[in-house]
Amino acid sequence: MPGTPRKKATIAGPRARKPAAPKTTQPELDRMQSIIVASLEDDKAEDIIALDLAGRASFADRMVVATGLADRQIAAMATHLSEKMHEAGFKKLRIEGANGTDWVLIDAGDIIIHLFKPEARGLYALEKMWGPDLDEPEG
Repeated sequence: MPGTPRKKATIAGPRARKPAAPKTTQPELDRMQSIIVASLEDDKAEDIIALDLAGRASFADRMVVATGLADRQIAAMATHLSEKMHEAGFKKLRIEGANGTDWVLIDAGDIIIHLFKPEARGLYALEKMWGPDLDEPEG
């Protein structure tokens, strides 16, 4: 068929979109969160907080925030968490910042995990930004 790839794509029309992934059920979310919190506790994470974001954020239903004291501890927490989630059947984990930073972000789909050094956690204050206190009117 003659023509450039662009002309062929135009003639073919728009690409079909992939169907949206099915939402994770409440029991699956609870199981996922339980594995995450247990893994962080095993690695001696401090001040572990789980926040419910359902209906408040489009990117996730829950958020887990924890503190590690050193880069190596935070990197180990991320690695161990990835391994335990994979063993439990949750395969789509994406990790950002695990190469020695103050903040590691782990995207587990419907749950987002933030691992901070104490200074960075205080600076970003995610639990204040996303905590339930913001939903209540000031009186």
